[in-house]
Amino acid sequence: MDQRKVDATGIDLLHDPRTNKGTAFTEAERSKFGLNGLIPYALETIETQVERVMMQLSHKHSDIDRFVYLTGLLDTNETLFYRVVMSDPVRFLPIIYDPTIGEACTKFSHIMRRVRGVYLSIAQKGSIADSLSHWPDRDIRFICVTNGGRILGLGDIGANGMGIPIGKLQLYTAAGGVPPEHLLPLFLDAGTNNEQVLADPLYVGLRRKRPDTETLYRFVDEFVDTVQQRYPHCCLHFEDWTGSDAVHLLQRYRDKVCCYNDDIQGTAGIALAGMINALKIKQGSLKDEKIFFAGAGSAGIGLADLFVSELVNEGLSREEAQARIIMFDEKGLLVKSREDLFDFQRPYAHDQAPTSQLLEAIKTHKPTTLIGVSTVGQLFTQEVVETMAALNPRPIIFALSNPTEHAECSAEQAYSWSQGRAIYAAGVQFPKVTLHGKTYLPGQANNLYIFPAVAMAIYATRAKRVPDSLFIEAARGVAEQVDQDLLQQGCLFPPQAKILEIAQNTAARVSKKIFELGLSELECPKDLLVFIKEHTYKAEYFSYC
Repeated sequence: MDQRKVDATGIDLLHDPRTNKGTAFTEAERSKFGLNGLIPYALETIETQVERVMMQLSHKHSDIDRFVYLTGLLDTNETLFYRVVMSDPVRFLPIIYDPTIGEACTKFSHIMRRVRGVYLSIAQKGSIADSLSHWPDRDIRFICVTNGGRILGLGDIGANGMGIPIGKLQLYTAAGGVPPEHLLPLFLDAGTNNEQVLADPLYVGLRRKRPDTETLYRFVDEFVDTVQQRYPHCCLHFEDWTGSDAVHLLQRYRDKVCCYNDDIQGTAGIALAGMINALKIKQGSLKDEKIFFAGAGSAGIGLADLFVSELVNEGLSREEAQARIIMFDEKGLLVKSREDLFDFQRPYAHDQAPTSQLLEAIKTHKPTTLIGVSTVGQLFTQEVVETMAALNPRPIIFALSNPTEHAECSAEQAYSWSQGRAIYAAGVQFPKVTLHGKTYLPGQANNLYIFPAVAMAIYATRAKRVPDSLFIEAARGVAEQVDQDLLQQGCLFPPQAKILEIAQNTAARVSKKIFELGLSELECPKDLLVFIKEHTYKAEYFSYC
């Protein structure tokens, strides 16, 4: 047990979730800090406390109830919270994040019991520095920031979207080992256009419509500048902004400050990891693939851009790589004749005949890979999957939209409609499928394999920038940790039960790239895995005397 000094005593020590140990305070600590009489007499270990938490959780009847309970635990005892979550990630990560987080966000204003993180309102523009100075911790290394503009598949839900930065940063620690004291969830409140949210009497956000883009970006500029001044070693993690804002804000800051967008780069990284392993099963090469994206928003463009970077690494020109990608949105194919495209979509708008019919476009362009980032549930119909199977001996089909009801098709549908020939992954976890005597284990293309590992590498190396090459390295690091047995069952991703070990190995690989690119002022250690493990948070109580 490491030793740490604290300034608080008595009831203040108990009320701070970072210092509170409850019944695990030793006799010496109880005497020294005036805790006798304030807690029960029993001297318990953290293992006994975990046992009590598990018992109490067993009486909860839904994951949203478990989410609320665990949030309360985090508010009272941070170490115990992480000890519980990290003890069984397969069980608890879906509760503290996806898929339960979607329901938690829709109910955020109703289930909130204690404020967590920082809320900066555009109504207070000009005084962001003063507001941010009220946060007590000074060594902040990561701020996960959203404006609630596009939360999961829920769209604009305003301040209710704060559940996402809170949850994402919990995964930094639980899945990546980044110490929680360096993390800050933050909501930039510029209003919401959701009338239902605005009409809710319990809504906790600013009650006004969203501003024009120029006004919003001036607000974000002030925020970014303030962060650089107050937290010079901080990396900004942009999360769940509207598609065009997500892309443009990343373009605006990525070469100036340490920042990234997980919806764009993290999603792309895990999709690339899945593709690497799908090609192992298929015994093919990325440069031989023709990739069709159903969805051309920030996630789709992020995937396409990262795939293009990897294709360039394989020897193609950027133009040749972009020609291997076909993109389709709610209005149809991206073609040069369309006048409604964003600047970041135009590299993928080819000189071809337009169509608004997905099936027709697939039949015309004959892709080998079909990737869904559309948020349109059941978009990949039986005829679509059967067409992909008719065109390819082993079609690659990724249905990446979440939550579950937004998945383009289920694992059972993909396997049954393709006679078991599809190489499939989804953005949510589907159960295993048995077809004609063979069992398939569909993998979940979950960003938690990528962003916690990248974050740990940034934290440990103090990286100054976050180029796309770090996400390519993360993708390779994740992919190489899937053994042959899993690949034979069709699973493209490693077991989440080992998520911390996976993240450490991946972070070591990403750190190597950071040092190679000269993005760290630290000296590169001889053993990067040991280096990462030395920086990894452990959910253990400190000794205070």
